[in-house]
Amino acid sequence: MRKIHYGWWVLFFSFFSLLTVQGARLSFGAFIVPWEESYAAGRGTVSFIGTLSFIVYGLTQPLVGKLIDRWGVRRVLSYSALIAGIGFLLTVTASTTWELWAWFGILASIGFGGASSVAASVAVTHWFNEKRGLALGIITSGFGAGQFFIVPLALGLIERTGWQAASLTLGGILVLVAFPLLLIFLKNRPSDMGLQPYGGEPTAQETPKTKENLEETGPPFWRHRGFWCLILPYSICGFTTTGLMDTHLIPFAHGHGFSAAVTGTAVSLLALFNVIGTLASGHFADRWNIRWMLVTLYAIRAVTVFCLIYTHQAYLLWLFAILFGLVDFSTVAPTTLKTTRYFQAKSVGLVLGWLSFGHQVGSALGAYIPGWLYDLTGGYGAAFIFSALLLGGAVLFSFFLPDLRTVPKIKTESLAN
Repeated sequence: MRKIHYGWWVLFFSFFSLLTVQGARLSFGAFIVPWEESYAAGRGTVSFIGTLSFIVYGLTQPLVGKLIDRWGVRRVLSYSALIAGIGFLLTVTASTTWELWAWFGILASIGFGGASSVAASVAVTHWFNEKRGLALGIITSGFGAGQFFIVPLALGLIERTGWQAASLTLGGILVLVAFPLLLIFLKNRPSDMGLQPYGGEPTAQETPKTKENLEETGPPFWRHRGFWCLILPYSICGFTTTGLMDTHLIPFAHGHGFSAAVTGTAVSLLALFNVIGTLASGHFADRWNIRWMLVTLYAIRAVTVFCLIYTHQAYLLWLFAILFGLVDFSTVAPTTLKTTRYFQAKSVGLVLGWLSFGHQVGSALGAYIPGWLYDLTGGYGAAFIFSALLLGGAVLFSFFLPDLRTVPKIKTESLAN
């Protein structure tokens, strides 16, 4: 019997870290209405907790890349899960929204930022030389799997036993399950176990022949069009996914009179098709033109967000969840793969950290602006129109991604300076 390469176990536990930690983060939308009722706060005030969370998450991303270089993926992912869990547990002690800002918006969000796709993507980069696009798709699907399992769990617990029980449960999963498993079973690099990456090490003759493996000479990364044509759409991606939908879809559904069962089904469908779309995008990113993939994905997302304005019946909400789920996190794998091809692997953690920072800035704005527009207009229509227009911009930026054969050589060593 052929032995399973340990890289697949690293991939599994990286996926598990995103499922549990990011699933807990994505459950924020389920807590909005209960927190409004418990603390007599407005939608904008509670939404700002999510905004603060995204800001903290984003600010941690460049630092996460450096911490990974110093401490390794294993310690960063495991201890981040622990911090996130402690933050969740402490929310039950909050007596004001200020304390929620501290425990969820700051402490838990530091953990969310550490156990992010940046760390998991670096793990894949270290452990996989073949099937890297597929591996990136699998770990990214951890976000959708978290939506599928953790968010409905939070919704059900909140409906039956209250939001405090939901917070204790999610915090307990992170502290008592995720933290020890990640600490024990994750490994930083194949060399730590006397192994080679899956697919073997590239030979010295092969490396310079790879068109997209740019040498570490020339101007710094931020002076090249390719970087901006990745980070700007990725920021809009954050605005429309983790910002807009993961924060406001559940309150939107409640505001339209949909029951908890209908809303939970929509969230589950979105999560299920999110996993399908993410796995498919990772598979095809190894085979298709990434520029056209991103153009198509952002265009489809723009249409689905605009159509949500006219969603007033349960079957339309479910149809939206299916279509949006297919293109929700499916941009992550091709964006990450494109980045690893632009920059040398030893600097990719820091570059991905900056991209993730841009994503979280977009997420922060996507959490707050729709809540502010809701208080201003009494509905989400203006927010959906604004988001669809932003996605049109993402289509244009993605279209202008440069051909890697024409991009000047990039000086990645300047990233650490």
